[in-house]
Amino acid sequence: MEPGRWTLQGNWLERDQMPISVKGKTLVAWGRENWYTMVTKLVFPDGERDEISFQYKGHLDMGERQYTFVLQHSLLGRVEGEGWVAPESIVQRYWVLGDRQRRNGFETFYRLNDNTYYLSSGIIAVNNLTSAMEVTLERQRE
Repeated sequence: MEPGRWTLQGNWLERDQMPISVKGKTLVAWGRENWYTMVTKLVFPDGERDEISFQYKGHLDMGERQYTFVLQHSLLGRVEGEGWVAPESIVQRYWVLGDRQRRNGFETFYRLNDNTYYLSSGIIAVNNLTSAMEVTLERQRE
């Protein structure tokens, strides 16, 4: 993903519940030697859930399509993951460290153009999908 400020809007889904509206902001920054950070804050406009925040840090070697990352997640705690950069998407899988519930998750960022992505993600506990999110991210013009 390109660096910059992104807004997101879509739906959050939980088991046996109706979808709820979610909005948020994401900041993507690339540093030296291809280290990146991505910070996201989700808000639920109708107050149906508490805010959720994510803070990723990872490294992508030049010419490589696979990478690893660490994530601090306000619901899950400390997380590690891996990602693949595909021709039209970024696919990530992660797992919660030291978690008795054996939670893990996935995210797919599908690139519609350089300034728009569609994100589909989910959180799994043991073998059950517990929540999912579908949002559109749009990069803000500075």
